[in-house]
Amino acid sequence: MFFKSKPSPTGPIEYIIAGLGNPGRQYENTRHNAGFICIDYLADKLGVRINKLKFKSSTAVVKVAGKSCLLLKPSTFMNLSGQAVTQAMNFYKIPPERTVILFDDISLDVGRMRVRRKGSDGGQNGMKSIIYLSGSEMFPRVKIGIGKKPHPDYDLKDWVLSRFSDREKKEIEKILPDVCDAVELIVGGNIDEAMNRYN
Repeated sequence: MFFKSKPSPTGPIEYIIAGLGNPGRQYENTRHNAGFICIDYLADKLGVRINKLKFKSSTAVVKVAGKSCLLLKPSTFMNLSGQAVTQAMNFYKIPPERTVILFDDISLDVGRMRVRRKGSDGGQNGMKSIIYLSGSEMFPRVKIGIGKKPHPDYDLKDWVLSRFSDREKKEIEKILPDVCDAVELIVGGNIDEAMNRYN
């Protein structure tokens, strides 16, 4: 249902879909860039390139579930994601409830995902920045599992900036269509169905 060609969007932006990560080739395919991986896949399936520079981000406008949506990849680095996301929200007057965030989660195994209507940052620095600058936790989100640290003494920063193994890449690739489907359900007003289907 997601992957048919969409008509060119017209009218005002109704939703923001933001994938979190770090810009730059040195961060490509790292665990912390799971949000970028998902939104790039989504853009590819919708036949657009996220290459218009706006709101301290790379952006594209697409139709999802009949609604005009801004795809957003912040170029601020993860810890400052809120600067980009809230700038776009303020410009288009989009509330948190219509701003969908895709990001990595160390509490989920690789190949797992979880849909949430709202919630705390869960220790994820990009979400921490978004919640702090917006003053709200009411962001629907899709969390992508990147696996927990190999052992408790392993440095968390080193872990999230490490690359997926070949086996893990395949696990991530398997869930990308489900992440896209969940996004479409959320934007279409069916977040309960998304949670029931994918949690």
